[in-house]
Amino acid sequence: MSPSLPEIRATLSRAYDLSPSLDLAEATRGIWGRMARVVPFADWAMHAPYVQAINRLKAERGAVVLAHNYMTPEIYHGIADVVGDSLQLAIAATRVDAPVIVQCGVHFMAETSKILNPCKTVLMPDMAAGCSLAEAITPEGIAEMRARYPGAPVVSYVNTTAAVKAASDICCTSANAAQIVRALPGDTVIMAPDKYLAQNVARQVPEKRVVWWDGACIVHERFTAQDLRDFRAFQPDTTIIAHPECPPDVVAEADYTGSTAGIIDFVARERPTKALLVTECSMASNIADAHPAVEFVGPCNMCPYMKMITLEKVLWSLHSMTTPVEVAAELVAPARAAVERMIALSAAKAAA
Repeated sequence: MSPSLPEIRATLSRAYDLSPSLDLAEATRGIWGRMARVVPFADWAMHAPYVQAINRLKAERGAVVLAHNYMTPEIYHGIADVVGDSLQLAIAATRVDAPVIVQCGVHFMAETSKILNPCKTVLMPDMAAGCSLAEAITPEGIAEMRARYPGAPVVSYVNTTAAVKAASDICCTSANAAQIVRALPGDTVIMAPDKYLAQNVARQVPEKRVVWWDGACIVHERFTAQDLRDFRAFQPDTTIIAHPECPPDVVAEADYTGSTAGIIDFVARERPTKALLVTECSMASNIADAHPAVEFVGPCNMCPYMKMITLEKVLWSLHSMTTPVEVAAELVAPARAAVERMIALSAAKAAA
């Protein structure tokens, strides 16, 4: 039986000095400086003991932390060895030499790392950190779409379970979805499970007939075009930057649309005076200090699943080496093939 939260906290308190410390906060001011605009120094004094304990334990365990761009700043800047969007993390997972990967993200990301590293230990700090998109479709749903559109290739968003990846021809991320669809043979392409990403790709690749499953991201589906029109009327000097998981009418109101990595690159390149990031809240928080001249304004939507990953859970995961992610042996090869096809296609485009 798994230990209770009080038992976990008691164990960690005996093993590590986790008391808030202004002295330690001052000693680690360099780390805090990467998030100072969004994390008060008093809060950093509470985070710093966990960050120090995790970083020491990483060295002892031979572990690396892969963190998604939606992680909180203390994870993103404090303990992550690699940060990025889903495509960047998948590519990074193929290059990891360490025997242990700690996945600071949601469950499908940890599965992807395990698929690409079946002999490594992949730890998930909270196995309940799921994804509305991954939960939206099953292998049976893929079979249903194949029956409806015989011969059409299936492109599954990387935000899916290993079983769905294994039932697909190739994966995609928001960074490369249009590129993947454009490269596939035939006139019709099946995309699953994100209907909005598929609809946005269909506009970018009009030469293909794109059909889709009826899934959506709980973060991005809540934004509306009227929200953006109202905000632009209120603050017309704002550059609006949207994620392609947003509905197409929301994307149409934006000045730029891209993956989280694309958003980071756009802000660095264009340096807007004021920016509204139409995506998860931590996106702006994590890049605010790198762009002090940019005023990041709301609104944003928070992902309840991403926020389930905390410093305390990461520390316990490394301390106890729990919970290791497992993927059924029969799924590893076909799921890996779908992910590796995506990575190869992306690499070919980058080299062109």
